[in-house]
Amino acid sequence: MPSFGDVVLGRARPADPDLDAIFGLVPAAAALEAMTGFVPSGLGSVCFRTVDGGVFDAFAQVQRELRRLVATEPGATAEYSTDAYGCGWVLTRHPQGALERVVNDLHAVNATFDEGGFGPYLLCSLTGFARPDGRRLALVYTHVSGTFYPFAPAAGGGRDDALEDQATEAVGADLPFERDRARWFPLWDAPAI
Repeated sequence: MPSFGDVVLGRARPADPDLDAIFGLVPAAAALEAMTGFVPSGLGSVCFRTVDGGVFDAFAQVQRELRRLVATEPGATAEYSTDAYGCGWVLTRHPQGALERVVNDLHAVNATFDEGGFGPYLLCSLTGFARPDGRRLALVYTHVSGTFYPFAPAAGGGRDDALEDQATEAVGADLPFERDRARWFPLWDAPAI
């Protein structure tokens, strides 16, 4: 339901993302591996806008809750960082191939932010994939649109458009995919890639 201020000022509230869409990564990973040779790297991360001001204490409480949630899994770690743009990142680590555990962590992080009232601060979640030749690929879930897109950094810099197309073909039927390539934002130094 829109707030009174939103109604008066004519602002539209963004749609709530479908946090459960992240679970679609598990079946999609099998298709991705069969078509491209990429396997889950065991890394996943969530990007969010950081909070200043009066709500900072509540935001800090959400971060403490996240640490507690991830720390309950044996062998799992959670790391926090801030990028050059001031965005916060939560990185979860699991053994390579442990995609279900990564996806569960990503969902828990997203749900904790959402339940704490910080859902609108969520920007994206990404899951890392790797190939034996050292190549990296991420499947990125954007919270604003509720869609996925691939991001494949090329070895010499830039993006590997051919690999991104191949990944889209492999998993596009299993996941809600962003059709507008202009919205496939590069995440150059993102944790989990």
